[in-house]
Amino acid sequence: MTPTAFNSATNIVTPSSARHRGVPDVPQDVDFLMDHLNDPNFDYHSELQSLSDASTEVFELERKKAPDSGSIRISEFDVESRSESARYSTASKTDTQGTAFDYDDDSPYPEVRAAISSVDDATMPVNTFRTWALGLFFTVVISAMNQFFSMRYPSVLITGIIAQLTALPLGKGLERVLPTTRFNTLGYTWTLNPGPFNIKEHVLITVMANVVVSGAYATDVVAAQRIFYNQTLNTAYELLLVLSTQLIGFSLGGLLRRFLVYPSSMIWPGALVNCALFNTLHRAYSKPDHRHISRGKFFTIVVACSFLWYFVPGYLWTGLSVFNWVCWIAPNNVVVNTLFGTSTGLGMGILTFDWAQVSYFSNPLVSPWWSEANTGVGFLICFWIIAPILYYTNSFYMSYLPISSTTAFDNTGAPYDPTQVVTDGIFDVSKYEAYSPAFLSSTLAVAYGVAFAAFTSIVVHSFLWYRRDIIKRFRSNLKDERDVHSRLMQAYPEVPQWWYALLGVIMLIWLFVAVEIFPTELPIWGVCLALFFAALLSIPVGMIQALTNQSIGLTVMYELIAGYIFPGKPVAVMIFKATAYAGTNQAVGFAGDMKLGHYMKIPPRLMFAAQVIAAFISSIVVTLVQNWMFANIVDICQPHQPDFFTCPSTTVFATSSLLWGGIGPQRIFGAGAMYSPILWFFFLGAVLPIPFYYLARRFPLSYWRYVNVPVLFAGIGAMPPATGINYSSWLLVGFFFQWFMRRYHFRWWMRYNYILAAGLDAGVAICVVFIFFTLQLPKGGINLNWWGNVAWQNTADALGTPLRTLSPGQIFGPSSW
Repeated sequence: MTPTAFNSATNIVTPSSARHRGVPDVPQDVDFLMDHLNDPNFDYHSELQSLSDASTEVFELERKKAPDSGSIRISEFDVESRSESARYSTASKTDTQGTAFDYDDDSPYPEVRAAISSVDDATMPVNTFRTWALGLFFTVVISAMNQFFSMRYPSVLITGIIAQLTALPLGKGLERVLPTTRFNTLGYTWTLNPGPFNIKEHVLITVMANVVVSGAYATDVVAAQRIFYNQTLNTAYELLLVLSTQLIGFSLGGLLRRFLVYPSSMIWPGALVNCALFNTLHRAYSKPDHRHISRGKFFTIVVACSFLWYFVPGYLWTGLSVFNWVCWIAPNNVVVNTLFGTSTGLGMGILTFDWAQVSYFSNPLVSPWWSEANTGVGFLICFWIIAPILYYTNSFYMSYLPISSTTAFDNTGAPYDPTQVVTDGIFDVSKYEAYSPAFLSSTLAVAYGVAFAAFTSIVVHSFLWYRRDIIKRFRSNLKDERDVHSRLMQAYPEVPQWWYALLGVIMLIWLFVAVEIFPTELPIWGVCLALFFAALLSIPVGMIQALTNQSIGLTVMYELIAGYIFPGKPVAVMIFKATAYAGTNQAVGFAGDMKLGHYMKIPPRLMFAAQVIAAFISSIVVTLVQNWMFANIVDICQPHQPDFFTCPSTTVFATSSLLWGGIGPQRIFGAGAMYSPILWFFFLGAVLPIPFYYLARRFPLSYWRYVNVPVLFAGIGAMPPATGINYSSWLLVGFFFQWFMRRYHFRWWMRYNYILAAGLDAGVAICVVFIFFTLQLPKGGINLNWWGNVAWQNTADALGTPLRTLSPGQIFGPSSW
């Protein structure tokens, strides 16, 4: 009997010309594995072991002349997944000579098999009255409420999971009350109630809600122009700016389909959680299992427990949320509070009892463990080693400031007041020279360096690992994909490319009108440059998020670029940043929602229409709500507004525009400037991916292939305001579920992991809304003033006490600037 090998180029089993040998460092006779080298989520070792076992078994059978006893090892897949995917097995590559092999019965990724059904009912009604009625209802209500409360502190966010959970009973209610009468309009037969409320209607409603949850980024531009620059422009300008920046990214999303949606390797872990929850709520995927608790019952229990427990760290004993217990013992010890504090410290306490803190920037049950490990290494090096070294050596005068802060400071240690360097909305050099340079806290300076390194590492990493895939994808379409989900989606007509082009042209014209007719100081070529960066970075940023569930923050880079190009023009910097950031963010988000529709088999044209219409209506709603608030709320956006409408996000946004567009990056990072050494992070980010790439190519069976430098840098972009306690607790939970449970209790992980992730998030989200509207908002709120809620606020950490203090009237820093 002759040993065989799988050839990825021809997708057939062919005789191997290589001699039999042990597993090599570079397996030349299993070349298909090299095709997956740039996909860390692929079960590389399992596939190679299967090939090795199969070929070794062939030799032994030939030598002993024994019949095949069927001893080929089967991977420890979930029982439900195995029964639905009989063809997906390691033996199918080599058991039959000369036959084709495709992963066409199910996904090769266990994460996908755990959450997604591999069957579809193309006759299921989706474009229904219930879909649009509920979708538009959530679009308007969530947009209005989130915009209203975003300008208040404390605030509340109505998340997409709230809509996901409430849409089901509302849909079922409409199923019962709406008439089933059929109408005939222009030859088209339709009805208000086509039958049972189904999972595809539910998905489309939730997608419309998810599109509008974060609001419109450009509303902060409009608010900053009003408050900080005394520019009250008309509603036409506001609508043109908000609509164009919010929707132009969708046109880029059309380009991303072939890169981020069609390939099965782009798994989008965040979408998997939603899919698992949809299937659980509708009980379409779960099978009766008398040996285990059902997914639906498990989800209900998790939501209830999460809801009830959040009352403890979220209201009754808030000290358990920050849990800087060492600071409670030594509240006035600055060194202790600097290291273990969670307000202005490094958060080395490790533990927290608040799921909202654990999942502050990402759900640890969703991201793959290799991605979380990269983030953990980056966090440890940058914020628990480099940041304290800079602080305790007083580099850049950092010891006179809190070690961690999101704001800049002046030379007295007070928060930097940008209004002191502005005259009529324009940066005033003489005032700047009379006031103070801007000083950065230790973690903020490191965060800027990390952002610089992330930018260059994304470009270099994407070129090294994905250049061939990107070039190949330019010539591919959905019909070229072989996995089951792509094959099922071919039953639905795709969105024509000219739809995206037409949307992009219209939004581009509106954006040109907004910046050219109104006083924005941003030329049309500046808009084109912003869109160029948005388009250039959308593919690599989207790939990182699709593989790792880690979003890449590029706002600092866009501010840096705009600050150099438009010095002294803060409004132009704001609009440039909003255009570039919203373009990239909306394009990637659009691609993520399309992947959700891809998994759940939603007709692409209907998905496109739902997202565009939801974004369009939401942009109008948030603009009108904001205008109403400015017209009717007294002293809005002022520090002492009686109803707490202090506009925290707008204040940060405007302060950032003054620092980057007023003072400018040249005075902060330019040659000879105080923080110019931080620019070396650009070089570091560009160089680091190279050795790890070649090490992974040379040793593909080693852990080098899991080293992802962009994730290492970009994954820690949330700090500050995040602290060490967010990252350390996130890593501990991620290690337990994404490594230990997945490795040693794989069946449990396949069945419950994503349901647990959704349930924990849902319980906290519901409880946050409940506490806000019942205990905090009415009549000034009900406050529990006891030791557990006030002790952590009376520490050097909460007060932001620096290591070195100044006498009254004393300043620090250079004598001239």
